Amino acid sequence: MKSIIKNRVQIVVHISIWILLYGLTFYPILNNERPIPSDVFPKLLVILVLFYFNYFYLVPVYLLRKSVFIYLMVSLGLLIISVVALNHFYEPKFPENCFLGRKPPRDFGYIPIYRSFVSLGIPYVISAILKMYVEWKRNENLRLSVEKENIKSELQFLKAQLNPHFLFNTLNTIYALSVKKSPDTSEAIVDLSELMRYMIYEADKDLVPLNKEIDYIKSYIQLQRLRLSDSENVCLKITGEDRGRAVPPLLFISFIENAFKYGTDYKGKTYVKITLTITDTSVFLNVKNKIGIFREPTKNSGIGLENIRNQLELIYPGLHNLEVDNDGKDYEVSLTIYQKQSSL
Repeated sequence: MKSIIKNRVQIVVHISIWILLYGLTFYPILNNERPIPSDVFPKLLVILVLFYFNYFYLVPVYLLRKSVFIYLMVSLGLLIISVVALNHFYEPKFPENCFLGRKPPRDFGYIPIYRSFVSLGIPYVISAILKMYVEWKRNENLRLSVEKENIKSELQFLKAQLNPHFLFNTLNTIYALSVKKSPDTSEAIVDLSELMRYMIYEADKDLVPLNKEIDYIKSYIQLQRLRLSDSENVCLKITGEDRGRAVPPLLFISFIENAFKYGTDYKGKTYVKITLTITDTSVFLNVKNKIGIFREPTKNSGIGLENIRNQLELIYPGLHNLEVDNDGKDYEVSLTIYQKQSSL
């Protein structure tokens, strides 16, 4: 369908060019009720042949392949041959009584060679410019398409890394509950099933409603509360209107997951403060946690955060601000996303 539309647009552009070029040529003649010179149509035929020979063959074969010298020589030769042929082999004729014994105006009869060269050369140059623009536009669209596909593939790769990482940590939570024979184990499994349903049916989308992402975060926090021995200092505060707003799925979970992973001290107390502020122009997330002294970062501990950094760069280039503060006691992440004009 798109190719049909593009072809129609090109046809309209070509027709418009010919109307512009020759509408201006014929208007003075018809307006003054002067006879049309009989050499106009042969010249028009030559111009059409030169125009489309240049458009479909010379420009793609020589000019666009950087053979500029050959292109210029061939073009100059064609124009000279065409001008000479028109002026040598064709002599326009008019009715004997057309000018009532007067000499024909200078606009009729033999046209000086330089005027013929200009009248043939201008459409020729226009055809080259038009073809170069069409090819540039096609290549630009192809480049953007490839770039978009590359970004999409990279995002899918990042999500493929993130989801198993999240699942692994959540299963550890349920395992800890089962070891303690906690009555909350069955509830945790139900919560996990809800989380997995979201990840399966929503995470492959470019954007999801912000309220669904918030529900996902709430379910995750509830699952973590079941695991923790002391969750008194686990706090989630959400302000602002989330209706009609959209964000990429699983955008915030890595920061929150990381906070729970490292936010438990040696006494088993967990300190995690999460604030989500929604305004008309931005979404602000702040996650703060105490750093547990008995947990040392491992080689793969930062995989979720590294992935989310890459994801932010791909989705919100120049439209986000991420700050991480680590003083050895507290770890704080502040993320501001300057919302795109996207809604669901």
